[in-house]
Amino acid sequence: MKRYSSVTILLVALFASVHVFAQSYSTQPVPFNQVKITDQFWNARLKAHANATLETCIAQTQDSTERINNFIKAAGLMEGGHEGIYFDDSDVYKAMEGIAYSLINNPNPEHEALLDRWIGYIAKAQQPDGYLNTFYTLNHSEDRWTDMEKHEMYCGGHMIEAAVAHHKATGKTTFLNVATNFADYLCATFGPGKKHWVPGHEEIELALVKLYHETGDKKYLDLSYWLLEERGHGYGKGAIWDNKDWGPAYCQDDVPVSEISDIKGHAVRAMYLFSGMADVAAEKDLPDYIAALERVWEDVVERNMYITGGIGSSGSNEGFSNDYDLPNKEAYCETCASIGMVLWNNRMNLFSQDAKYIDVMERSMYNGVLAGVSLEGDLFFYVNPLESEGHHHRRAWYGCACCPSNVSRFLPSVGSYIYATSDEKGVFVNLYVGSTAEMKVGNTKLELVQHTNYPWDGNIEMKVQPEKEASFPVNLRIPGCCKSFSLSVNGKKQIQSKQENGYVTLERSWKTGDKISLIFDMPVEVVAGDPRVAANVGKRAIQRGPLVYCLEENDEANTNWDKIQLSKKSTFKTAKASGKLVGMLEIEGKTGEANFMLIPYFAWDNRREGRMKVWIDYNE
Repeated sequence: MKRYSSVTILLVALFASVHVFAQSYSTQPVPFNQVKITDQFWNARLKAHANATLETCIAQTQDSTERINNFIKAAGLMEGGHEGIYFDDSDVYKAMEGIAYSLINNPNPEHEALLDRWIGYIAKAQQPDGYLNTFYTLNHSEDRWTDMEKHEMYCGGHMIEAAVAHHKATGKTTFLNVATNFADYLCATFGPGKKHWVPGHEEIELALVKLYHETGDKKYLDLSYWLLEERGHGYGKGAIWDNKDWGPAYCQDDVPVSEISDIKGHAVRAMYLFSGMADVAAEKDLPDYIAALERVWEDVVERNMYITGGIGSSGSNEGFSNDYDLPNKEAYCETCASIGMVLWNNRMNLFSQDAKYIDVMERSMYNGVLAGVSLEGDLFFYVNPLESEGHHHRRAWYGCACCPSNVSRFLPSVGSYIYATSDEKGVFVNLYVGSTAEMKVGNTKLELVQHTNYPWDGNIEMKVQPEKEASFPVNLRIPGCCKSFSLSVNGKKQIQSKQENGYVTLERSWKTGDKISLIFDMPVEVVAGDPRVAANVGKRAIQRGPLVYCLEENDEANTNWDKIQLSKKSTFKTAKASGKLVGMLEIEGKTGEANFMLIPYFAWDNRREGRMKVWIDYNE
């Protein structure tokens, strides 16, 4: 199979054949609690998360909105009915998951005490039978499980994920007990011979698999599988299914999941569905699931993904419209959908050890996800257009606050996407992030120390430190955007290294202190769009390494905004940024006598107001 190339992302059809993976996750990620990030790029993001993003989510959840009060009311500790949107419980849970993740690498007694207090409210709000949803408990207790759109299982799924994270972070079972009580209630209510159910917003499926892994109770895995199998058989009922403009395809209920071939409907729901399918397929022998995921992945990447790794072009359904319909100003590209792309593509790689999935994951992570939060960590994008007239800005919060709380839980877990291991295939280095990681390959305990200034340059050094001398492969991802690279071990250049599925493999007997040096060529690239994408005809985009760049009108070099054009004669060089963008690399461009400046897309709208665009007019 031809490997995914970031230069031709969404630009040409790349995959002519279907690759079949093994029927289980043959590699396992090294969890982020075993990875200490020392990286300049990511440490800045994690510091902003700890200092601002978490505090913003806590303040909004506890002080500025009614979200935590809904639990206090449902617990009988406060008078009043439910306030807010019917799925607001989920924002509380996602904030809690982010706090729990942060506790693992950044212990904070105040945050741990806050979680204990919130868990107390949630436990008291849980009904005697295990049911937990403040919207129904407070206002509509007689209507529970009557409308599949109302996010009952979606909220419960995020609660389960938060409870698993809390258990891992603290060892306490208080929240995990709430989660298992709820899951036991679901197992008693739904399943073969019981009540049919199609969750209008997927999430519970992957959460139940997490609970299965945490508890070892197989009935949670079986319920997840049953819920997936409910789709596409006419069981769906509720507001989605009654909407003439949406219907079952909006929530991926139009065909059985094993028959999915095209991407449809709501983008975030689709990503959570595919992640859940992958998790279940990893535990069961489900070749039809894997084939479906491969088919729909090709449809997403080849025909429905932006160069930023964002997905979901249409605001009317927060999702997909027609193939190659990728407008720039009107692009929806919800931040949550980019997070979903990271979750899904990571799982696809764990099946296949094919680096094309990490190429997409990295693109979505560095561009689509990071654009969703300001450099200071306190303002958020829900929607991420690729062009703006200067009126689109991040906000401190949203009435529908799924994106801020999702960013809050995603960022502290970044370490879990860097490395993976397999007893047979050794270590996989998927992302280039300065870090120290502890892992085990077969019976060998190993520390891997990585130093790099990626994504600003392509120089990577790694120190391999096994507990004792041992033979195992080290697989280094060669990004799809990389045209050439050099590789050496202990100063000796490696020429005959094995390359397969986007990885170069070093197999030798490793001793403590062995050093790997990997250097990528990272030129500035001018990218042409697929001619079927009407919005980008006569335009070009600029990228370097995993980063997409954009023009911002407020840069001093871009005052001649309406006349900036690219051509074959355009030249580019990198330069160190200053001010709010200090530590980054800008790109200085020149066409004839005209100069212009580009900055990383993720960093736009962090300075003065002004127009922005990723795709720039091109004159042959």
